[in-house]
Amino acid sequence: MPSTIERSDNKAVRTWKKAHDSAVGSYGEGQRAHRAAFAALKNTHERIGDRWRPKPSPGPSDARAEQSAPANARRPRPTAEGVNANAPLTRLREMARELEIPGRTRMTKDELVSEIKKANRRVTAAARRKSGASR
Repeated sequence: MPSTIERSDNKAVRTWKKAHDSAVGSYGEGQRAHRAAFAALKNTHERIGDRWRPKPSPGPSDARAEQSAPANARRPRPTAEGVNANAPLTRLREMARELEIPGRTRMTKDELVSEIKKANRRVTAAARRKSGASR
């Protein structure tokens, strides 16, 4: 299980495990099962820093998640890495404030999503170094 999920609440852990186990039954162990589990998790949770937290309301978190699975396979797009890119600007600013991103009040929605993704990567890397995790 990825370390960001291990540090998350029980609901995030259960959601990921259940989706992963189901995907392993369909696709076998590997990257495809992990992607399916993350897709399920992103519907109910958003990544803030080094963990996943419940979203204010469930739903797709980015343009890629809004597409059907076959469309995703034909035209892969980058994801928002767990950032709820469909959240209102005020919610993105709240996340940016929590992550102490400077200049957040002057940023556009796309800029905020990009900066939150970068901050999430930094916080997660620091948490992994601190815990000695290799994932």
